[in-house]
Amino acid sequence: MTDQPLMTADSLSKFYGARTGCRDVSFDLHAGEVLAVVGESGSGKSTLLKLLSGQMPPSAGQVMYAMRDGVTRDIVSLSEAERRFLFRTDWGFVHQDAAAGLRMGVSAGANVGERLMAVGWRHYGRIRDEAETWLERVEIDRDRIDDKPTAYSGGMRQRLQIARNLVTNPRLVFMDEPTGGLDVSVQARLLDLVRGLVADLGLAAIVVTHDLAVARLLSHRILVMKDGRAIETGLTDQVLDDPREPYTQLLVSSILQP
Repeated sequence: MTDQPLMTADSLSKFYGARTGCRDVSFDLHAGEVLAVVGESGSGKSTLLKLLSGQMPPSAGQVMYAMRDGVTRDIVSLSEAERRFLFRTDWGFVHQDAAAGLRMGVSAGANVGERLMAVGWRHYGRIRDEAETWLERVEIDRDRIDDKPTAYSGGMRQRLQIARNLVTNPRLVFMDEPTGGLDVSVQARLLDLVRGLVADLGLAAIVVTHDLAVARLLSHRILVMKDGRAIETGLTDQVLDDPREPYTQLLVSSILQP
């Protein structure tokens, strides 16, 4: 990891009238680091993810991102075109519902190939070969390349969405409950796959999850949210094995109860 953070959230807040989405959240994320944002429903973790990924503007605070040219920019100051370019090149976003992150009416190969075309690939044969390679990397048979995602199971759709996001070698991937709604056995296989890919590619990732087992398996550091605030943060194993805050203790004990 480099000394310069890849992303910095500084006193990030979002208010909806009298209601708080999140308040005064600050952290640094370095290249190659995985941060899990955990908490119950309504804790503010999904709002935080939207702020970090530029999908909504903050009420206060800022999100600074180190671009590939070394210049650090405030995400809010970027134009819509610049944000779209980031999502084509530097960023990925894995949705809980894979249908939100895929084009369901075109083939699996086209879903992966579109990302390559967005960064300048033009040779059809090379694009198809790379798409086949990535389908194999996410454990989808090459002969399913021309099938549409509508013909895939839920777990396969999620793996296809991951391939679509990672094929352009992004530096940062946002994941919103990536295993939510999947069977336990499918979840375990998907988590092993994601952990391997993140490590192999040296990706930074921000993973929103209510599942502490997901956080433990995937992340280096953890940020615990309650009522819109970050109430505890630290190394994942340290926080989960020896939580300081009563709320974190309650989260950990409840997940460990039979």
